[in-house]
Amino acid sequence: MSQLPSNRSNAGARRRSQRVLMQVSVRLHGIDTQGKPFDEEADTLAINAHGALVLVQARVTSGSLLTLRNNTTREEQECSVVFLGPVRGNKAEIGLEFSARRPQFWRVAFPPEDWSPKNPEARTATQQPKPVHK
Repeated sequence: MSQLPSNRSNAGARRRSQRVLMQVSVRLHGIDTQGKPFDEEADTLAINAHGALVLVQARVTSGSLLTLRNNTTREEQECSVVFLGPVRGNKAEIGLEFSARRPQFWRVAFPPEDWSPKNPEARTATQQPKPVHK
């Protein structure tokens, strides 16, 4: 019996842009699962050049179109819900994808696409180089 390759697991392993764990104040508005308009202040959990992971009270469906506003810059971007994650208390994680790549929306310098936490440049401040004894 042969197994088919799983594109789903490969897709998760290969992101189009690096995620940055960063809390950014945003405002979302759109239509919820009950067909009612909502307008909600929220914070991102992670951002990337193609969208964000956000924690929201509003219940939305996968594929819903929302407008996301960066509260720092007041810039708005249309996005779609591409991921429905776990609920934490009364808020749910949702993954949002911009209609087009917009790294400048967040005003953040993202790591290069081939960057990995295993790169030598990824050392944290707590990791000190080993002293050289002569």
